Parts: sequence; C-alpha cells; structure tokens
Amino acid sequence: MKNLNKIFTWTMVALIVISVVLLVWGFAKGWDFKDDLPVDALLLWAYIMVGLAVIAVIGVGLAIGIANNPKSVIKLGIGLAAIAVVCFVAYLVAPGSPAVSLTTEQPNASTLKLTDTILYLTYFAGILAVLAIIAGEIRLAITNKKG
Repeated sequence: MKNLNKIFTWTMVALIVISVVLLVWGFAKGWDFKDDLPVDALLLWAYIMVGLAVIAVIGVGLAIGIANNPKSVIKLGIGLAAIAVVCFVAYLVAPGSPAVSLTTEQPNASTLKLTDTILYLTYFAGILAVLAIIAGEIRLAITNKKG
C-alpha cells in the first residue's frame, strides 16, 4: 500500500510540475505567440487532466466496487448511463445558435452546439446543487426537531 501511495504522490507531483511549466511558458512567450500556441497547449493539457480525472474516478470506483461489493458495479453502470442520457438530452436540446456579440467570424456549428450543451449541463448542475442544499437543510431541520 505504501508503494501505491508513493506512485500516486509522484504522479500528482509530475502533473503539477507539467502544469506549472506550461503556465510559465505561456506567460514567458506571451499568450498570442505564433497563433495562440501557448493557449492551445494549455487547453489541450486541461483536456488531458480532465480525461485523467474521469478515468481515475471511474477506474478507482470500479476497482473498489468490485473488491468490496461486486453488485455495486451495477449501480455504477446505472449512474454512468444516467449521466450519459442527461448529456445526450442536453446535446439534443442545445440550439447551437450563433454568438450575437462577435463582430469577427463565428465558430463552426459543431463548436456552437457543444458550447451550448456545456452551458446547459452547467445550469443543470447548478440547479441540482441548490436543490441539494435546500433539501439537506430541510432534512437537517426535521431531524433536529425530532431529537
């Protein structure tokens, strides 16, 4: 177990060092250097980090679930399927309409559609967070009143 913690620690240190190097490189070269190359590199690194986080969460959840309770894998699959359905519905509902404040050329239609999808998912997550806070406070008030 100690070796696993060392691996995680050194992997995290390596990812942080790469992130800092990319950030310093962007500031040193200037963010408009050679067709926004530092910005593109930073965005690509952000995508890689998000992908690694998603893989880690699913992988660790799957490994722990299989080790502790093999039936929990079914719940994990149902949860992932529900998230996929919500993302798909948000994609279908997203209009992908052009940005009105841009005076330069517009992004392509697929970029606009993806941007609207992400905005809808952000709104949905924000509403769920507020509802969870309200429901938690109501539940806490009810349990404290009974005691």
